[in-house]
Amino acid sequence: MKIICIGQNYNEHVKELNSKPAGEPLFFLKPDSAILLNKHPFVIPEFTNEVHYEVEVLIRINRLGKYIEPKFAHKYYDEIGLGIDFTARDLQRSCKEKGHPWEKAKGFDGSAVIGSWLPKEKFKDLNNINFHLKKNDEIVQHGNTGDMIYDIATLIAHVSRFMTLKIGDVLFTGTPAGVGPVAINDRLTGFLEDQELFSVTIK
Repeated sequence: MKIICIGQNYNEHVKELNSKPAGEPLFFLKPDSAILLNKHPFVIPEFTNEVHYEVEVLIRINRLGKYIEPKFAHKYYDEIGLGIDFTARDLQRSCKEKGHPWEKAKGFDGSAVIGSWLPKEKFKDLNNINFHLKKNDEIVQHGNTGDMIYDIATLIAHVSRFMTLKIGDVLFTGTPAGVGPVAINDRLTGFLEDQELFSVTIK
């Protein structure tokens, strides 16, 4: 399975990164070894001093697809989830400054939190789903899928132009503003609407 992550898909997050809109969906991959095992803590790696949380709505692909048209994208998933794209921001910054690839800042072991899954039929409008992340019981990120620059159908269609989507692939759809660092003993809890889908302790 592939973990496909969309970058810069919320305008306010683009601004906080001091970046510019890309003009098309940006995406990168995490390996399956990046998945944080269920109920395991996230251990800050020794090679970074600045790990940031990024909460994101997730889609799990349920059928094989290539060159998927946006109008048919809804047939390729039936579950919605929530997760965290952990980023070693100091490594990413260093790699970008040198013009190097920055997969090691995104794809390290444990960097992908994948919470529980909910049937998409649970939601009246997939373009109006609220979600938020709490750090130590304080909301640090909140977003709505309606604020995405590129909606779910557009993302599926775009990615499938370049690579075949397979059953079990997970699409991270981008993070809203409010990303920030984690510290030992922090607890991160993610909510889709009012339902808790994951809780992770930082070690």
